[in-house]
Amino acid sequence: MNNNNNNLFQQARNAVTNFMNMQGNNASAQDKQAAQNAIQAAYNEATPEEKQQLQQLENQLKQHNQLQ
Repeated sequence: MNNNNNNLFQQARNAVTNFMNMQGNNASAQDKQAAQNAIQAAYNEATPEEKQQLQQLENQLKQHNQLQ
């Protein structure tokens, strides 16, 4: 696995974590979109294991959105 792919995966995870930490207080649609974009970018380069984790991140985003 090359470093760049791993980096995209890391960025996606960070974006989702940041969004979750905002708890919807300061989180805007733009923040959510940024997290989704990061997931999509990482997904294209991800290993099968990473894809599974990215899928979970995306589910977290969806659930989080329904809670608001």
